[in-house]
Amino acid sequence: MSRPVIGVTCYVEPAKFTVWDMPTALLPYMYVDHIARAGGQPVILPPAGEPAALVERLDALIIAGGGDIDPARYGSAPAPQTGYVRKFRDEAEFGLMNAALAAGLPFLGICRGLQVLNVTLGGTLIQHLPDAVGHTAHSPAPGTFGRLPVRLSPALAKIYDDEDLTPAHYHHQAIDRLADGLEVTARSDDGTIEAVEVTGAPFALAVQWHPEADEDGPLFHAMVAAARRFAAAR
Repeated sequence: MSRPVIGVTCYVEPAKFTVWDMPTALLPYMYVDHIARAGGQPVILPPAGEPAALVERLDALIIAGGGDIDPARYGSAPAPQTGYVRKFRDEAEFGLMNAALAAGLPFLGICRGLQVLNVTLGGTLIQHLPDAVGHTAHSPAPGTFGRLPVRLSPALAKIYDDEDLTPAHYHHQAIDRLADGLEVTARSDDGTIEAVEVTGAPFALAVQWHPEADEDGPLFHAMVAAARRFAAAR
């Protein structure tokens, strides 16, 4: 059986590689590796042109981690700690998200991807989580993942084969008002929403942590399996 096509969004940031130093469309290779090892064919989707038009050619979509969403999209002014806002990426990914939801495309949101899903459906965000929870364990230091336990819903626990998980975290924002049509499927001990799914969708879920940072990839395997089912039903 051919590999299902998994589109995954990416950053556009300054980067150094070999002899070059220039703006680059880039994605941590951990995403690519997990998709390929799960049996999918990764295709990177830069925030340029009309990526939403590609949804009909994909079997699943991942919206990857990244900088903060422009708070104007959920009716707020930016907090002092809000940063790395890339409005061109917002425009591309919100278009992709709307198109994927309309098509019933299997979807996995990771970190920023969870926030894009929530805001697309009318929710809001906490712009700086330490101000709300009183600690920095969700993002302990620049470029350093934190390990924070989360409790999974029965549905998400089936994917991980466990109700308790201590995944890699790197986020200073999180869901504030949960959008209509979303169900919470994981929380950390401080009450932060750590995972959601779209009610009634065959496979449309998002996690606030970074599953690509771990060796095992049950979420990627579940997504690729959903992509195969979606492709077969076309």
